[in-house]
Amino acid sequence: MIVERRETSGAHFFQVAAAVVIVVGGLKLGQPVLLPFALALFLAVMSLPMIFWLQMRQVPVAISILITVLLTVGVFGLIVLLASQSVAELQPQLPRYSASLSRLFDSWLERGGAFFQVDLREYVTPDLFDPGRVFDFLGATATRIAGFLSSAFVVFLILAFMLGEATVFPFKVRAILGRRAGDGRRMTKIIREVQEYLVIKTLVSLTTGLLIGLWAWILGLDFPVLLGLGGFVLNYIPTVGSILAAIPALLLSLVLVGTWTHAALVALGYLVINTIFGNIIEPQLMGRRLGLSTLVVILSLLFWAWLWGPVGALLSVPLTMAVKIMLENTEDLRWAAVLLDKSPPQARIYGAVGESHPEVVDELPAEGDPVEPPGDPTSEVA
Repeated sequence: MIVERRETSGAHFFQVAAAVVIVVGGLKLGQPVLLPFALALFLAVMSLPMIFWLQMRQVPVAISILITVLLTVGVFGLIVLLASQSVAELQPQLPRYSASLSRLFDSWLERGGAFFQVDLREYVTPDLFDPGRVFDFLGATATRIAGFLSSAFVVFLILAFMLGEATVFPFKVRAILGRRAGDGRRMTKIIREVQEYLVIKTLVSLTTGLLIGLWAWILGLDFPVLLGLGGFVLNYIPTVGSILAAIPALLLSLVLVGTWTHAALVALGYLVINTIFGNIIEPQLMGRRLGLSTLVVILSLLFWAWLWGPVGALLSVPLTMAVKIMLENTEDLRWAAVLLDKSPPQARIYGAVGESHPEVVDELPAEGDPVEPPGDPTSEVA
């Protein structure tokens, strides 16, 4: 007699946990190769519509790829030029900004101590909080990001080969899948949704960065171009990115002007811009499906920053969103996409309250459509 050994859920959980640890370790060790590959992959996904548009106008494949890569290099080159120039101008000013912020912070401690009749300097020491280190950290982060972008030759090289492969890849997939056309349609849907997310996010981020730079210039802040670039890049991180982008502007306002009125104007501008684009326009363009929970955003930011550094932090939400889209289009893993979503999907639960196994459907039927109740699970014989 053969006895079938059924795998327990606990053993399956440990197997999945071990696999996750192995994958994360591989991502950590493969950072020098995987990080340029991930950035090139996102650029390739965003560039595919241009490739197909050029091919529809009878432009040869090689020339289409060359035009697309040159345009991408031009855009990145402009960003790198602006960022490098601004960072080069910022570096000599960092000691002065740090000293001014430290003096301002000391004056606040002195006024607070006089008000509360307590010497706050005994409790808030430089080892606990040194405001001057904020500018040092911001300068080091901007330098690392600008350095990575300036050495992005490998990224564009991988991008060119990816675009060349993209023209024949669908036919390879069709030949591999054969009659399983549903798998091909699912892959096409995943790529289309990732493209939609990246294009909308990039356009919204670009507009946000331009308005932030213009607002910083109107208020007389130093380095408005760098502040605008920071707003553009950090807008890829929902909720947290807008807060991180506003911190340098607020610090510059306090150091250069030193009045709470000016700082409040700076904060008001950031708040209005990010509220309009982040909470009104962007959700309307993307829809509810292309959203992430705030907790997931923070956790993904910490995870990818630990894994791949500052550039990983910038790619954290696009990477997590791509994973979520793939999970949504995989039937047995759709529950994980629901956990990552900003809000639970619309659902209708059939059966009485307290039923042990209610059936949940993702979309509500339209008014007047016939609704079929779930079948009796005991009606089928295994």
